[in-house]
Amino acid sequence: MASIDQIIDDFAFLDEWEDRYRYVIELGKELPDLPDDKKTSEYKVQGCASQVWLVSHIEDDSSDPVMTFKGDSDAHIVRGLVAIVLAVYSGKRASEIVATDAIEIFDRIGLVEHLSSQRANGLRSMVKRIREEARMKAAA
Repeated sequence: MASIDQIIDDFAFLDEWEDRYRYVIELGKELPDLPDDKKTSEYKVQGCASQVWLVSHIEDDSSDPVMTFKGDSDAHIVRGLVAIVLAVYSGKRASEIVATDAIEIFDRIGLVEHLSSQRANGLRSMVKRIREEARMKAAA
């Protein structure tokens, strides 16, 4: 799985939006499949036009735990967006997740402006859910 720094570098290299779009789809193809038992309403992200599932995991019992995330979608481009969101947040401490707005990164690489309003709203829903989970863990 590519790091967010690698993804940002790759986007800078790709000039055409269609090449970037294909790259997002490729990132989605690299995302490991989420087991069917995790594709339930409990893990479903509300506010996404496509089906999106996010599963969080706490790596330690500290007051600022490291959190990892797995995700999936039934749509190729959205699955790629999930992969980028996971590259931003997975493996970080809860406080770092709370302090990081992935939407700013998506803006910086020029992705948000090319998403439909439904996809952009779904992306915001994913980011909001991850950051809320991290906020709860950091406050616990």
